[in-house]
Amino acid sequence: MSADPASSSAHDRRVAAVHAAVAAVMDPELRRPIGELDMVRAVTVSADRATVSIALTIVGCPAADRIEREVRAAAAGVPGIEEVDVEVGVMSPAERTALVERLRGGTRRMPFGPDSLTRVIAITSGKGGVGKSTVTANLAVALAARGLAIGVIDADVHGFSIPALLGLVGDDGLPPQPTRVGDLMLPPVAFGVKAISIGMFLPPGAPAAVAWRGPMLHRTIQQFLTDVFFGDLDVLLIDMPPGTGDIAITVGQLLPHAEVVVVTTPQAAAAEVAVRSGLLARQTGQRVVGVIENMGPLTLPDGTSLDLFGHGGGEAVARALTAAPAERSADTDAPSAASPAVVEVWGSVPLSAALRAGGDQGVPLVVSSPDDPAARVLEDIATRLSSRPRGLGTRRLPLTVT
Repeated sequence: MSADPASSSAHDRRVAAVHAAVAAVMDPELRRPIGELDMVRAVTVSADRATVSIALTIVGCPAADRIEREVRAAAAGVPGIEEVDVEVGVMSPAERTALVERLRGGTRRMPFGPDSLTRVIAITSGKGGVGKSTVTANLAVALAARGLAIGVIDADVHGFSIPALLGLVGDDGLPPQPTRVGDLMLPPVAFGVKAISIGMFLPPGAPAAVAWRGPMLHRTIQQFLTDVFFGDLDVLLIDMPPGTGDIAITVGQLLPHAEVVVVTTPQAAAAEVAVRSGLLARQTGQRVVGVIENMGPLTLPDGTSLDLFGHGGGEAVARALTAAPAERSADTDAPSAASPAVVEVWGSVPLSAALRAGGDQGVPLVVSSPDDPAARVLEDIATRLSSRPRGLGTRRLPLTVT
């Protein structure tokens, strides 16, 4: 006797509904639906019980509990499903290789080249200790809060601090290691920001110094740009080391189309050195788009101003970079088109004890104290960044004429 067609059709619709609900669950590390990642192996329904089989990317996946929990909740949310069983497996090496190839788009090339729609912004300074990393972390979180997909590369290999500033540290005080899927690294996420730093790869135990020279530094930055899966980003911020050393040259060679924001303090000595980082960026074809003054004058409750580090450093850097002649490109005698006519000061972030405390606690000021005067300036700068369109002038679009 044949099955009732109406009953069979209703069963098929319920299986499809469970599959659709489960497939929409987001992988918290890859930030894509698990259905798109081929992690849903099978769905069966018997009466009011659904059995869902999924395959995690790796053994010991740190997101395993969360994925299983959300898969169970998604299946249970389908009308008529009262009980859910979740069977958890692991992808085979062949499945994992296929996934990595799909994520890479079939190529190992760097995804942030001139054709990319991701805006790449290098945050530079001349001297250390001017708060460049603090500014980077706060801008990243403020941009992410606006709904943008944001990534941060901590390129300050010798003085990395982004993990601590974003609260990416465990109970042992160490940052989490990125999950590896094949030869791809998945960056940890904090406050909606994907971040990678050499500090995530150091062995546990006593604090270690990174004593590397040019070739190792170049290879590290190259791997961060190529082997870390950030996914589709709106903005990639690069926290540069101070000065004009090996990493600045490497980033200029690998990302000559990047925009550059120079951070300085109001102090004349800091401003003079900060100009040099902007000039080096121009020599590689990068475009200096703005200056941020940190540790600027603070207005006290009685209305007076405390300018502990002096005043005018940001304006001095902007004037010097505006007046500097266009550099010659390494490949041509023509002046570099990347040199802007005018470099503006994007904001002066006033001295703030809360800004320092937020960095020590791993909670950026724009989250911990959004009404602080320094937070308001940082938010204004983030608004300026988020409102700047990503130009298409030099990018090839994937279109063909038929």
